[in-house]
Formats: sequence, C-alpha cells, structure tokens
Amino acid sequence: MAKLKLSLACTQTDRAAPILDGRVEIAGCEVIPLPGVTQTIFRQVLDDQAFDIAEMSMSSHLVQVDRGAQDYVAIPVFLSRAFRHSSIYINTNSGIERPEDLSGKTIGVQQFQQTIGLWVRGILGDEHGVPAKDVEWKNGGLEAPGGGERLKLDLPEDINLSPIPADQTLNGMLAEGGLDAIIATKPPSSYAQGKPNVARLFPDYVSAEMAYYQRTGAFPIMHCVVIRRSLIEQHPWLAAEVFNAFVRAKQIAYDELKQVNILRLTLPWVAERAADARSMMGGNFWKYGFSESKAEIEMMLRYAHSDGLTGRLLNAEDVFHPSTLPLKDTSN
Repeated sequence: MAKLKLSLACTQTDRAAPILDGRVEIAGCEVIPLPGVTQTIFRQVLDDQAFDIAEMSMSSHLVQVDRGAQDYVAIPVFLSRAFRHSSIYINTNSGIERPEDLSGKTIGVQQFQQTIGLWVRGILGDEHGVPAKDVEWKNGGLEAPGGGERLKLDLPEDINLSPIPADQTLNGMLAEGGLDAIIATKPPSSYAQGKPNVARLFPDYVSAEMAYYQRTGAFPIMHCVVIRRSLIEQHPWLAAEVFNAFVRAKQIAYDELKQVNILRLTLPWVAERAADARSMMGGNFWKYGFSESKAEIEMMLRYAHSDGLTGRLLNAEDVFHPSTLPLKDTSN
C-alpha cells in the first residue's frame, strides 16, 4: 500500500527534529518536512489551511473549537510548553512592585489571543487576584508597528482591549511610559539594552516559576499539533500514528540530554540541568497525552472562557480527536 504523503510544519526543536529529519517515521506516511516560524505557521493554518500536520497555538485552537471550525483536529502533543513569569516586563516608574499592583494598569500584548497572554492572565487571576477585567489591554507589534489578532475576537464588554497607535510599538511605549507593563515571548529590546526604567516583574523568575510548579503541578502548555480533519476521516488510524511518532521523537530528545561524551545541545552541564528537571518534575517532565495533561488543559479552558476567548466553558474531551484520548505517553 502506498504511503500517505503529508506535509508537516513545525518548529525545529530537539523533540520534533527526529521526525523532520527522518529518524522517526510516522507509520504509513511519507513526511514532507517544513520547519518554520510558529507565528507564520499559525497564520497559514488559520488563513489558508496550508499543511496536513502542523504545530498550532493552543489558545487559537480553543477559539476554533468554540466556533465549530472543522478544518483541523488536534492531538495531545504539546510541542511548546513554557513557564511565563519571566515574560512580564514593567515600567519601573508605574508604581508596580508586586503582581497585585497590575490591577488598574495598562498592559500591552502582541495579541490578546496568544497562549502566553492566556496563561499570564490566568496566573494573575488565580494567584494574585488580578482578573483580566481589572486591566486595560493594548495590542500591537513588539518591535515594529503593526500586528493584530490572528482571529477576529468577540470579547465581553468587561474586557477592555484596544490597539496601540499605528505608528507605535509595545517596546517603545513601555520604555516611554505609555504602557505600565507588557507580556512578551522574548525580552523587549529596551530591557535587553539595560534601560533603567524597564524591568521584569519577577526578577528571580526561575524561583517564582519553580514555586508555581510546586504549588500547582502545571507546566503551561503553549502549542499542540493539529491534523487536517479530512485526512483523519479518510484514515482513522492516522491520529494515533502521529501521536506515537511524536512520543518516539521526544524519547530521542530525552536520551540526547543525557549524553555527555559529546554534548548534543550547545550548553554546558546540560545533563545536570536535565537531571535537576527530572528531580523536581519527574522523569517524563515534558508530557504528551490527554490524561497526563488534563489538569493543565482544564486550566486553559477556564482561562479562555474567563477572558472571553470562548463563549462557553469547553469540555476537555472535545478539544482533541477522540481516538487519541486513551493514548499514553511512554517516554521517560
């Protein structure tokens, strides 16, 4: 039987590379690897349905599920996870000394629907008593003017979101005091350049993130994997085989972290840092699978509904293809 020829678009990470470079095969498939930048991939999936299999923003996927979009279906493979206390930057002249001080402030985000914002808003609400409705939100480009939401949003009236001026940037407005804080996936240039009035809300963010994990058990999910729905309808075995291939690929990434004869990552003491993560988070610290991550998924669903990204509180089981719900992540 001829193999399915399927395009795969995702970031070139250690956990995806074994599929992109052919070391791990998806059973019954020939993969056309298309490594790329996630923000571009997301837009191509949402606007053009451009790929057969793709990495996808988890929050945008939730919006699509809520709206009944049928082009793609997700599987519980989480190619991106990240703690996000490190992602909040403040103007030190805004009187912000602790997270609770963000209430009533103006905070910039590149897109309100980004998963990073969903998690930060959830953490601020759950942990610090600052719900999204108590903040004035501004969206726009981080370092260049422009941007805008990937999907048109229909937010409730108590969520105050508006764009920054068309010729401004989040970075510039933060440095100049036009914004009290921003949420960013990477340090804004004003912070990287050492501007004295730009700082992290959590200076010792690693300790804050570790404490958060120990309290909640949550390692925030950022991206999932989606597959063209028509392909799964034609080939019911496909979702499980894609899941299993990504589990095998992640096992290779885990194994390479332990190699000390020649370091596979350009980082001293990588094996020791990986051992630290295993000690705190367990052997399979980057979990795939529905049951293994259901608590975090349900947190995201609650945050998405609270923010107005979804009009209803979704059921976790409705977010992923049913054939993948019982599958287990056997990597360690």
